[in-house]
Amino acid sequence: MKSRFNTQKAISINNKSYHYYDLKALPESYNIDRLPFSIKILLENLLRFMDGVNITDKDVEAVLHWDPKAVPDQEIAFTPSRVILQDFTGVPAVVDLAAMRVAMKKLGGNPNKINPLAPVELVIDHSVMVDHFGNNKAFNQNTELEYERNFERYAFLRWGQNAFKNFKVVPPGTGIVHQVNLEYLARVVFENNTNGTSYLYPDTLVGTDSHTTMINGLGVLGWGVGGIEAEAAMLGQPITMLIPQVVGFKITGKLPEGATATDLVLIITQMLRQKGVVGKFVEFYGDGLDNLPLADRATIANMAPEYGATCGIFPIDDETLNFLKLTGRPQEQIDIIEHYTKAQGLFRVKNQKEAEYSDVLSLNLSEVVPSIAGPKRPQDRIPLTQSKEAFKETICQQLAERQDKVSDDMAINEGANIIEGEVPIVLNDQHHMLRHGDVVIAAITSCTNTSNPAVMLAAGLIAKKAIEKGIHSKPWVKTSLAPGSQVVTDYLEKSKLTTYLDQLGFNLVGYGCTTCIGNSGPLLPEVEQAIQKGNLQVSAVLSGNRNFEGRIHPQVRNAYLASPPLVVIYALAGTMNIDLYKDPISKDKNGNPIFLKDIWPSHEEIQAEIKKSVSPELFRARYAAVYDGDQHWKNINVTESELYQWEENSTYVKHPPYFEDMSLEVPKIENLNNARVLVKVADSVTTDHISPAGSISSKSPAGQYLLERNIPVSDFNSYGSRRGNHEVMMRGTFANIRLRNQMAPGTEGGWTTHQTSGEVMSLYDASLRYAKENVPLIILAGKEYGTGSSRDWAAKGTRLLGVRVVIAESYERIHRSNLIGMGVLPLEYKAGENADQLKLTGQETYSVKLDDLKPQGDVTVEVEHNGNKRSFKATVRIDTPKELSYFKHGGILHYVLRELAKNGK
Repeated sequence: MKSRFNTQKAISINNKSYHYYDLKALPESYNIDRLPFSIKILLENLLRFMDGVNITDKDVEAVLHWDPKAVPDQEIAFTPSRVILQDFTGVPAVVDLAAMRVAMKKLGGNPNKINPLAPVELVIDHSVMVDHFGNNKAFNQNTELEYERNFERYAFLRWGQNAFKNFKVVPPGTGIVHQVNLEYLARVVFENNTNGTSYLYPDTLVGTDSHTTMINGLGVLGWGVGGIEAEAAMLGQPITMLIPQVVGFKITGKLPEGATATDLVLIITQMLRQKGVVGKFVEFYGDGLDNLPLADRATIANMAPEYGATCGIFPIDDETLNFLKLTGRPQEQIDIIEHYTKAQGLFRVKNQKEAEYSDVLSLNLSEVVPSIAGPKRPQDRIPLTQSKEAFKETICQQLAERQDKVSDDMAINEGANIIEGEVPIVLNDQHHMLRHGDVVIAAITSCTNTSNPAVMLAAGLIAKKAIEKGIHSKPWVKTSLAPGSQVVTDYLEKSKLTTYLDQLGFNLVGYGCTTCIGNSGPLLPEVEQAIQKGNLQVSAVLSGNRNFEGRIHPQVRNAYLASPPLVVIYALAGTMNIDLYKDPISKDKNGNPIFLKDIWPSHEEIQAEIKKSVSPELFRARYAAVYDGDQHWKNINVTESELYQWEENSTYVKHPPYFEDMSLEVPKIENLNNARVLVKVADSVTTDHISPAGSISSKSPAGQYLLERNIPVSDFNSYGSRRGNHEVMMRGTFANIRLRNQMAPGTEGGWTTHQTSGEVMSLYDASLRYAKENVPLIILAGKEYGTGSSRDWAAKGTRLLGVRVVIAESYERIHRSNLIGMGVLPLEYKAGENADQLKLTGQETYSVKLDDLKPQGDVTVEVEHNGNKRSFKATVRIDTPKELSYFKHGGILHYVLRELAKNGK
């Protein structure tokens, strides 16, 4: 296609010629130096994929004339270089691709057209559970259980690895997807040979995990999307998006002694949440980046979903190149990255002219103080100096809200130093008291922090000092170490710190998300019994990024995010009811008090360990055979076939119903008539509330389904692991034990009131009854509906329950996109309005005309109750014409399938 933007140029690197789309070749009048780093990457993407249909000169012009202050209204098509998956979200994505092959054949097309066109890498990291801990056999024992529980899923992924082109699987026990991406998979700059010509372009990606943004720390633009949107990207569909606003975050100064990257990211998360950056890019800049190691940048980028941004990107600079050398990347690759990014103006240099931003925040690193966040949201930062008082306020509030009556011996005593409420327990023949706020889980886990040698080695140094002073973890604390890559184990071993962590109970339990995703496993039986007996409000401390209600463990009401060294400290203390700056953590064998300052390592000690223990050789050795897997993986035998052979009795992988009775014709959108409310919720309902990933209760509809198929409770596994089975997942939709559905007042969990009968029943049973009555369903929600993980089942399950419309005050970006991708219409109340202001009880019937939808247009919602009719306006949160096309087709996969079937007969 002819374009007036003729920017293709040649560049020579190490005597080899490459072609690229040169941003500096654009006319000087456009002043591209004013554009943020991230906008330049989008610009290059448009120049490279310009075809006159999806991308035209007009789109390029729109980016060149980007107005940082304007409300985004210009749609562009972004084509990522690759897609990354993890197994919880990746398995259903591959299930959908397998189902699309079957549907393609029925539609008369070629099943092999359903094949990834861009490189796709899936890392199995979400399935290991902490069943065993605190001993040197824990890793092997947990691995054995992981393969026993997930054999069907893993066999399915082995089939996919053979059946699909451009699809690779990193086996279990290797590491967490984002850390493996950071340390090995990321290209930073892609080299691709097309018709004999080598092209260079930025590495960009989307992933089916919201923390895909961790790779932004390496200067790679990418973010989390739902599985269905990722599948479309795999199949060659560009991702439609509005040219975003970019918030600049200026970093100056240097972190003070005692502060960690975790403390820094908790402050940044709080600041950006308060600013409001949902749907925006955040870009970090400033001289303070010179004092920010790549691992710290990755920690900050990882938490972009927690501060609400689409991405949190850092520019490529000398520190990026240093990290690539450290992680064992070939020098040839590093040379290409350096020369290409400098030629494109994508390399940060000192005293660089500041770009224009939509808004600017700033932080001097010297102001960062040790912090934790909780008890149920990552953005709720608490300075460590205030943690005891904040904890007491939380406990008093929770006890006051309890529906059961607190007995006299468990009274709230706000004036006392210790909040009362205790149950005697015996552990290892020793008598103890378990109290409100006691820490029962202390987990060094998650991609966020286990990629950072500074905080991991700090945790090891604290363990060493603790053992030397004769103090240990409290016996009621379930301790665990789940690093993000095998390299972490290597450098902890090399530093001789592993033995001290082991002595505190922080033995290796697996390489995966574990506690952060809800795979914390059971507590000690004595602890569980004590919690139940006293209805104790106990706590978890983890080095993760998520601490939503009900996520970490069903019996743990409060969860706090903290750095790995603080996780160790809280395991030693055993309680949140402590001022770590004033109160002793523990007492040594002679009864002498041990304080935080006595065992906290200095910056010099930590850096000395990093220099001594972390080397490129560790990374090269661990990633030399990254796709091979252990003997368990190698022993999985799979029959090679074009179409997957679905097993009728499988409770893990089942043929989904999305494409049943589908034709090549686009169906007519039916108006919504006399719909009933299935769910009515308040603000900040997360995807964990909508589609939990943790344990399955035997009393729940999903548990009953499994019991009916002779699956013992011990083999239930988790909702996350069974995402390949729609029967389990639709029964588990809204099954979070902490969900408060206002349609069933006084209940917690997956309950609702069937409106026509007035009977309180499970959401799943109610949806079946409504379906028999041909009654469509809607959901009423508050602000930030669908925050949290990029969980496509939160949208899939919603649709399979019969929900056609959601009306909310605001949406988190990924969930809104996922709803559209499944053919569910997201509507938004007008500013200043919500269900309470409009006096919507949920007992009404709702009708909406859907035959003339327009992106971001208005619709009239008609409400009727007891013969009284009224109406209100709502905004259609279909934001782009492309999204409208997806919705009209019944979902994004239906759109892609029809397009491929028409062109692939």
